Amino acid sequence: MDRIYLSPHFDDVALSCGGLVWEQTHSGLIVGIWTICAGEPTPGDLSPFAQELHTRWGASQSAISIRKAEDMKSCHILGAAYRHLSIPDCIYRQHPQTGDYMYASETALNGPLHPGDAQVIDRLLQDLLPCLPAGATLICPLALGSHVDHQLTRLTAEKLGQKLWYYADFPYVLRNQAQVDQLKGEGWEYQVFPISESGLAAWRDSIAAHRSQISTFWQSDMEMRQAISDFLLKDGGVRLWSRSAT
Repeated sequence: MDRIYLSPHFDDVALSCGGLVWEQTHSGLIVGIWTICAGEPTPGDLSPFAQELHTRWGASQSAISIRKAEDMKSCHILGAAYRHLSIPDCIYRQHPQTGDYMYASETALNGPLHPGDAQVIDRLLQDLLPCLPAGATLICPLALGSHVDHQLTRLTAEKLGQKLWYYADFPYVLRNQAQVDQLKGEGWEYQVFPISESGLAAWRDSIAAHRSQISTFWQSDMEMRQAISDFLLKDGGVRLWSRSAT
């Protein structure tokens, strides 16, 4: 495995840098997309917020199996291997002592990590460390927009002790330019990777494979495809960020 992309949810790598994954796999690199929050919720009633999201996704109680199937199709389009970890999405996570849902509203998704998630980071490290290939480069989200699962993924990645690059979380990057400017001010560096027409087509198709999630950000598949084209045109490629060596 040459590159491992850590994806907070099933669709985040496809959204943020699917075109780059396609370019890398078609240049001969072995690439994996590992979804962090891919676990099943604890059996029982879901929070009203989670039920509302399931309804929007058209997924009822089978949301995870539907999303796993979408991810496998998306990864196949990109030529990447996939791995699904056992941590549940934040909308399903419950406090280890009280059983209360820790993220039961839209507002809670983009706030601070709940103290009850400290054990989740420890569990993630135990899951990831034994299976990381030596020498593989990890690429994780910057957590632009501060979604709690993106924060969780980045914090865990930074504890793994491997070479690390960061991708800008799309579409959150579009409305968090101040966070990007802050990176530049702190001396972070980025490299722009050009994307071919074939890479762009695969990028858009890989997002379309996550059918249940399109309505989260767009009114239609066509609107999504235009948004990806506009994003690519704006940046001239996919940017990967790294901390300055100085």
